[in-house]
Amino acid sequence: MVMATETKQWTLAELDRLPDDGNRYELVRGVLFVTPAPSDPHQTIDARLNALLTPYVIQQCVGYVYHPRAVVMFDGSQVEPDIMVRQLHPDENNPSWETAPTPLLVVEIVSRSTRRRDYNEKRALYLDAGVSEYWIVDGAERTITIIKPATVDEVVRDTMCWHPSGVSEPLCFDVKDVFGRKR
Repeated sequence: MVMATETKQWTLAELDRLPDDGNRYELVRGVLFVTPAPSDPHQTIDARLNALLTPYVIQQCVGYVYHPRAVVMFDGSQVEPDIMVRQLHPDENNPSWETAPTPLLVVEIVSRSTRRRDYNEKRALYLDAGVSEYWIVDGAERTITIIKPATVDEVVRDTMCWHPSGVSEPLCFDVKDVFGRKR
């Protein structure tokens, strides 16, 4: 039996032609990733993080909190983070994802189908794109891994703080508030 040794390299034009069928299609350096709609536990974690991040981002004038369908484009890749925080687009009259500011924070909530790409391909892409901080939120392990350029990853199980550059006060919260308190 002959095995294929090369995989197809996808382009952004091909990505744009894929159907709007409820799946999330992402392109990371020519590799197409297809993810089904998120589960209820995934969306609950997303909602809890949003409830923590949004008031802080607004109060501190950091920018905006974005959700899927908002994309990060870099190096021929296009991904839809679960959550990202980005400053205001510099040209609000003619915005495009290609010219959008690099996110200050990107958050991916792992699932069985996304674990490998969140820890590997997406991690490398976000760091190469200049994202200041990347969180991998793991509901099964009840941890948040904080990834920053040129630092050792930090796995947080208790209190975590996010202190974006230029902001006087950090956002600090109990990780249990993201995953729900165990009874």
